[in-house]
Amino acid sequence: MAPSGSGSKKVRASQRNASDRVAQMRKEQQKKDKRRLLAIWGAAAVTIAIVVGAVAFAVINDKANTPSLEAVKDYKYEAGAHVQTPVTYKESPPVGGEHNPVWLNCGVYDVPVPTENAVHSLEHGAVWITYQPDLAAAEVDKLKDVTPSTYAVLSPFEGLPAPVVVSSWGHQLQLTGADDPRLEEFIQEYRQGPGTPEPGALCTNGTDGTDPTVSPSLAGGAPAPSNGATPSTSPSSMPGASPSPSAS
Repeated sequence: MAPSGSGSKKVRASQRNASDRVAQMRKEQQKKDKRRLLAIWGAAAVTIAIVVGAVAFAVINDKANTPSLEAVKDYKYEAGAHVQTPVTYKESPPVGGEHNPVWLNCGVYDVPVPTENAVHSLEHGAVWITYQPDLAAAEVDKLKDVTPSTYAVLSPFEGLPAPVVVSSWGHQLQLTGADDPRLEEFIQEYRQGPGTPEPGALCTNGTDGTDPTVSPSLAGGAPAPSNGATPSTSPSSMPGASPSPSAS
């Protein structure tokens, strides 16, 4: 029979070996856990990078495809300057300044309109879409489709520097045509925009521009309906009320 001391040593040695194996297993498990954690973090980082990249690409692409209004020209005019005589404007079409006490009814016109009345409509927050009189009929139809039903005027205009010019009070943009995407962007930005002197003021119950007593520029040689033609406007924009001067 082996001495009891020898047996105790073997037991302790076995326990140490078992403890060492447990410690080694723990180390190996910790290494595996660390590698797994690094893999998870790496995958998460890659996913985040992909998402961020996709968002950045979408933003950049959206900006690249968004019409730019950098070419809009800005002007400064005081509001409320009413006159009952023809006005010579610096800009063509005008974007502000003195104007007739009666505003032009917003709507779609097939003939030029009196500028003094149209400027008053700009003061009320309307956008004025003008086009060269010889613009193709298909192009004009596209402009009609884009023109809002309220607070907008569409009419031909002699001597435009571009096929289409869109104006609001104090702002103007020359466009390449009816398909220019900046047209709708301009309308969205400046129709009843923050620079409107009298936002919400009427754009109906004014004048259709055919009465020389209300639109003095008609008698002064300014563009007027030819052959006694009446402007073509949408029913909602032309209530048929008699125009009356206003202090607005």
